[in-house]
Amino acid sequence: MTALDQLQPKLFEEFKAVLQADRLNHAYLFSGDFASLDMALYLAQSRFCENLKDKLPCGNCRACHLIQNNEFSDVKLLEPSGQVIKTDTVKEMMRDFSSSGFEGKAQVFIIRDCEKMHVNAANSLLKFIEEPQSDSYMFLLTSDENKVLPTIKSRTQIFRFPKNLDYLTGVAEKAGFLKTNAQIYAQVAKDEKHLQELLLNKKVLELLQSCQIFIKALMTNQVQVYLEVARLSQIAVDKSEQELAFHFLTLLLNKESDAKSKVNYLKKLFEARRMWSSNVSFQNALEYMVIS
Repeated sequence: MTALDQLQPKLFEEFKAVLQADRLNHAYLFSGDFASLDMALYLAQSRFCENLKDKLPCGNCRACHLIQNNEFSDVKLLEPSGQVIKTDTVKEMMRDFSSSGFEGKAQVFIIRDCEKMHVNAANSLLKFIEEPQSDSYMFLLTSDENKVLPTIKSRTQIFRFPKNLDYLTGVAEKAGFLKTNAQIYAQVAKDEKHLQELLLNKKVLELLQSCQIFIKALMTNQVQVYLEVARLSQIAVDKSEQELAFHFLTLLLNKESDAKSKVNYLKKLFEARRMWSSNVSFQNALEYMVIS
């Protein structure tokens, strides 16, 4: 695992200071996917580590290893089943708050994609957040802070985890990609794991190159661009590839220097993507963009 001081250096220093001052709060909302789970696990390790150094977890002891592998009885990780976190699942987890830990007094609860909690499930957390037990901690993780209930947000300490574009760009460059392409990969990737998947997938590079040719033709050669629509459609076959193509096209258009044309085509691309989302075929949506 890449060290947190590389992924989120500023936040890592902030939380080091929190731990060393014994000021860890009972309820946090971590907004953003980039290393937020890593941070939650690190903070959980600080509650159970057998070899604390300056109040920081060692990362090597039995407890630290078990927590990192999601195998520690007093650290519970709750994730959505499909698109929702059910109320019963959260209530069952909350019942564990009333019992003492197996390994010690502390308990840590981590909920990923907490915005997917049913409203009743989210409300069931409020009692703990408002009346926390002395050795229980909760970390709520979300990729979309705007979907989290205001009552939850107002009762938790919020930390935002921005994507470290410089770090991801460096990873892509080390993998042999040109800086311009490395920057695009970094902007598209959700995290380092996702980036590695993109870098290893040769079709993604083919798709990016086709998008680059399409944008060049769009800005300079209206005859050629129709051929590029067909070629791009042959490469981006399934929905995930087509969604990635739209992401690439948006990033590439934003790099264009002709401001007037750029804004005009971004509006058309947005409309094409809206049509595609409404089940118009990928090729027809791009053709509409070009014709209009």
